[in-house]
Amino acid sequence: MINILIALVVIIGLWSLWGFFSSRVEQADYAVVKKMNGYEIREYPAHIVAQTTVKGSYGESMGNGFRIVAGYIFGGNTKKESIAMTAPVVAQSGKSEKISESIAMTAPVVATAEGDSQVISFGMPRSYTLETLPTPNDPRVKIVMIPAKKYAVLQFSWYHSDARVKMMQEKLASALARDGVATQGSTAYAGYNAPWTPPWMNRNEVLVEIK
Repeated sequence: MINILIALVVIIGLWSLWGFFSSRVEQADYAVVKKMNGYEIREYPAHIVAQTTVKGSYGESMGNGFRIVAGYIFGGNTKKESIAMTAPVVAQSGKSEKISESIAMTAPVVATAEGDSQVISFGMPRSYTLETLPTPNDPRVKIVMIPAKKYAVLQFSWYHSDARVKMMQEKLASALARDGVATQGSTAYAGYNAPWTPPWMNRNEVLVEIK
């Protein structure tokens, strides 16, 4: 019995260590404007993302969208260049941003998600600009400049099942209604960790743009 407990402690320790190092990636910049009861108001500067639109629930979309955009950052581009992972990965239903015209061979397009579609976005490392980012080989991947915005954000840990994400979205919406905070657009989900990170180390967020 003691040997089993020791083995369990070792496994948990190694899993936690793996989760710590696998999640040490560049994260999105933001400034906390105000801490509220149950959430916080953040201001995000303008930043560049690579995004794709896929159909399905949050769980399905995160997996399918991750693979599509990961193909771009792991060398599926005109320079065959690997781009470092950043956090978070964002899933959002509704209308995507207008595509930037500043990258050669990337047409200005407006991608609109409807019904059960989700827009999956990866933030690009801050060392890149619109001019220096390579062009995606996969036409499903779009390079987008997101303007500076303010968001209401609710953070939670453990797993992000569809039901739990929906529950947290409703919790955030209820808190915002309580405080009289006006929002615009749909509520997004943001995940910060690698897929096999221990659940107690997972950082998840739901966020919505505020007016």
